[in-house]
Amino acid sequence: MNDQAQNTMKAGRVATVHTDRAHDSAIKHVTGRATYIDDILEPAGLLHAYVGVSQVAHGRIRSINLDAVRACEGVVAVITAADVPGVNDTSPMHTLDEPIFADGEVQFCGQVLFAVAAHDRDTARRAARLAEVDIEPLPAILDIEDAMAAEAWVAEPHEMNRGDVDPTLANAPRRLQGELETGGQDHFYLEGQASLAIPGEDGDLTIHASSQHPSEMQHLVAQALGRADNTVTVEVRRMGGAFGGKETQAAQWAVIAALLADRTGRPVKIRLDRDDDMVSTGKRHEFRFRYDVGFDDKGRILALDVELAARCGYSADLSGPISDRAMFHSDNGYYLPNVRIRSYRCKTHTVSNTAFRGFGGPQGMMGIERVIDAIAGELGVDPLAVRMANLYGDAPRNVTPYKMVVEDNVLHQLMPELAEKAAYQRRREQIEAFNRSSPVIKRGIALTPVKFGISFTTSFLNQAGALVHIYKDGSVHLNHGGTEMGQGLFIKVAQVVADALQLPLQDIKITATSTGKVPNTSATAASSGSDMNAMAALDAVKKLLGRLTAFAAEEQGIGAEGVRYEQGEFVAGDERVPFKDMVMRAYLGRISLSATGYYRTPKIWYDRDKAEGRPFLYFAYGAAVSEVEVDTLTGEHRLTRVDILHDCGRSLNPAIDLGQIEGGFVQGAGWLTSEELWWDDKGALRTHAPSTYKIPTASDVPEAFHAEIWEGGRNREPTIHRSKAVGEPPLMLAISVHSALCQAIAAASPQGGTVALDAPATPERVLMCLQGRRQSG
Repeated sequence: MNDQAQNTMKAGRVATVHTDRAHDSAIKHVTGRATYIDDILEPAGLLHAYVGVSQVAHGRIRSINLDAVRACEGVVAVITAADVPGVNDTSPMHTLDEPIFADGEVQFCGQVLFAVAAHDRDTARRAARLAEVDIEPLPAILDIEDAMAAEAWVAEPHEMNRGDVDPTLANAPRRLQGELETGGQDHFYLEGQASLAIPGEDGDLTIHASSQHPSEMQHLVAQALGRADNTVTVEVRRMGGAFGGKETQAAQWAVIAALLADRTGRPVKIRLDRDDDMVSTGKRHEFRFRYDVGFDDKGRILALDVELAARCGYSADLSGPISDRAMFHSDNGYYLPNVRIRSYRCKTHTVSNTAFRGFGGPQGMMGIERVIDAIAGELGVDPLAVRMANLYGDAPRNVTPYKMVVEDNVLHQLMPELAEKAAYQRRREQIEAFNRSSPVIKRGIALTPVKFGISFTTSFLNQAGALVHIYKDGSVHLNHGGTEMGQGLFIKVAQVVADALQLPLQDIKITATSTGKVPNTSATAASSGSDMNAMAALDAVKKLLGRLTAFAAEEQGIGAEGVRYEQGEFVAGDERVPFKDMVMRAYLGRISLSATGYYRTPKIWYDRDKAEGRPFLYFAYGAAVSEVEVDTLTGEHRLTRVDILHDCGRSLNPAIDLGQIEGGFVQGAGWLTSEELWWDDKGALRTHAPSTYKIPTASDVPEAFHAEIWEGGRNREPTIHRSKAVGEPPLMLAISVHSALCQAIAAASPQGGTVALDAPATPERVLMCLQGRRQSG
């Protein structure tokens, strides 16, 4: 138990923050009683929707004959772009480049052409296959190379500069160039995209959705219907996973259900199959990272020229800010005195890629970690020594490429502590000895850091609202704009409210996120859910306690400063009034027991034209050591041990945060080793099911998995109880797995230098890398 929790216990009440508390839905999750969209009791007259999609990557629509679809028994409605009464668009950035239904042109295999509503899902699905679609194929851009050659962008290229890059590179004692490609990643949430639209009076609609962004969904549904936002209410109790895949891309399916519900006057549900979901929804962006680095004989970077190219898909979606964040994280934890970072946002005729845990940060970090490994390979030294030599430090070595001063760097303390706990040096020596005596199996070990910026890089999104009611019996109703996707946001905010009110946690009722309660919310994303929503809820609680205190003072005929609230009681002189009794008195005294709360993140700003500013309130830090074994005859490999030390500040709920750390790492390891997306030469995704797309399983997690929250963690910024965000940063700890694989491959061949292993490091890719090094050696 930490110091604050002990102090709270001494004060005579049970601690509710900085303590382990079970997820509010934990028992429901494991017993199957948690209600997801497809579990909601079906209302009378419910129709089921299905969609027809393009089988062509790029083409001109000559005709779509839906007569047979409409004639199918059980079909109630069929709609296309021509049936949208409002705007045929679901783009999140108001770019008007993401039609609900393709109109005149198709731009990827899987793009929706029409939707069917029928009495049951099977009928809707079978009917959709009766459509006669004639599309004239047009030339398609399918990969980054073709898009770069055509200068095809979904957003304008962007550049960051500092110092004198070209002359420093030219005069550097040592210089290397290289390239790294990182693949995409499917979100593979357990609950697929799903929405239930229920029509009401006067054209109103209620949408039950699996969405990270109810307010955006509300707006896009209303926009498609040609109505005001106040006619649509979106409610989200929980999602069965999201990872960014339900930030923007959940909207299209809700809009389709809403259009059909509005047309028929009946409730409509849409739920995508796994295959359909993977084909028609976006993924993590593929990146190509090219670098030119100058460094000295100690491995310290003198200048770095970086080119980032992202495969964005057919529309902008969030590719602009995702590419920006990749640029922001192209330094990771390292000071780059002279640096140029150029970013290209490539348009391809594939599904529009979107947010995914890390939001571009992982791709940027992978690039700089490859640079560090390449320098170490060239010098023939331990990569950890190069990492330590390049870390941010005191002024002037504390300024990022975008001119933000790093004020909270802890990697100099955290990384050596982890190295000692994990016995890194001893194990590295043992691995070198093993590799000398083992001709086929080679081992590798790596320690890599994470420095991840916390805040939305789009400044206006850094705001949150909350609504707190206190009922006459003293029970509390909590609502806020954050959404629960399994990450534990709801329990954390409830802990903060219970702590502030000095009440048992069970007295705080957690309720579904609703646009009818808290308006104009931001997405639950950017790892900012607890930071913002807990602060907004705390603001509401402070208002309520202020009213109750003022009322108690008025009753006693004293000033408010004469009343204090402690151990769940209002104390004025010798009188101690329990919270519940004071609430009833306040109600009878006509005092409002409902309050809204609001929070906006301070200090942040960014001038994009100058590519400088403070886009983040603070940084979250961590480090991981990974050890691997590689079979050099087959390329097969396994992760044998993991050690993690992660900075959560003063964790609100260590049990929840530790789960995020472990889960994030495993998901990152999947991205970098096994999860391969493959499109054929016609632009069709061929890995669209678990039979061909391999996410990590329990057997991929080593028995020796040691994850700890860093005890020295503190947030120097006044965040909620000095905690730090934990949703995204741990994913990038898995970069250590890829780096360790590179070390094992290097041990299999006599020559040094860079191990040119792309990601994901599938057995095939590892084997090809090994063979390439043997041939070049």
